[in-house]
Amino acid sequence: MQVIKYVFQPHGDDRGQLVALEEFKDIPFRIKRVYYMYDTGEDVTRGYHAHKSLQQILICIHGSCKIRLDNGKEKKVVPLEKPYEGLYVSNNMWREMFDFSSDAVLLVLASELYDESDYIRSYDDFLDYVKKISLTTTEEV
Repeated sequence: MQVIKYVFQPHGDDRGQLVALEEFKDIPFRIKRVYYMYDTGEDVTRGYHAHKSLQQILICIHGSCKIRLDNGKEKKVVPLEKPYEGLYVSNNMWREMFDFSSDAVLLVLASELYDESDYIRSYDDFLDYVKKISLTTTEEV
């Protein structure tokens, strides 16, 4: 599984730091939705889903957290600890966000508007879905 972690260019001086992000320049897709999570409890895990089409960039703009990625064959845990790093999460990727520091703010840039039909919320359904996609892709070759 390839994990893509972006390091964005911070700009700063004695007044502080600034990170500017632009779609198709710093972000590999058109940004259609932005949301963030904060005040996440100490032992809370969020996510537990995949998307059929949506792509995301996750940036822990304050504090830290970990992201568990699963493509149906491999699992990886990626820490997010710097406000100038972003994790690309492709479609067809199960994700779980956990181990939030008490001050964590996790910003999400999404390629699509909210669409419940794009979600896969059952892990077993996710495994069936990626298996089916894999078979379809293999048959087309």
